[in-house]
Amino acid sequence: MPKASKSAPIRVLIAKPGLDGHDRGAKVVARALRDAGMEVIYAGLRQTPAEIVRAAIEEDVDLVGLSILSGAHMELIPRVLKGLRAEHASRIPVFAGGIIPDEDARRLKRLGVRAVFGPGTSLETIVESVRSIAGRSS
Repeated sequence: MPKASKSAPIRVLIAKPGLDGHDRGAKVVARALRDAGMEVIYAGLRQTPAEIVRAAIEEDVDLVGLSILSGAHMELIPRVLKGLRAEHASRIPVFAGGIIPDEDARRLKRLGVRAVFGPGTSLETIVESVRSIAGRSS
């Protein structure tokens, strides 16, 4: 369960794990979340799972959003989830976006990813989903 009070802005870490160098989608989502009143920490490109976990804990975020286009989602996202558990931070929900096949999205959800957004998902859908995951549906 996210820790933020109902009045504090939702804090979201957006990160690009792995070697994928394309960050336009992550930046567009980060801006949409910020424009919706959330505090967004953009970790940038080429983050390791350990760096993402460390940033999530240090920044005291409510959620972590991962953007992956490289095809390494089944390797990298589970490592972020495992890292959060190892640091006793599994209370921080994770959502993902990018080029993730439906079957892989289902597997990631079974592992604990709260939502997976594919190409063409509206920003409104992402914002409302993030609010819902944080327990703050409007």
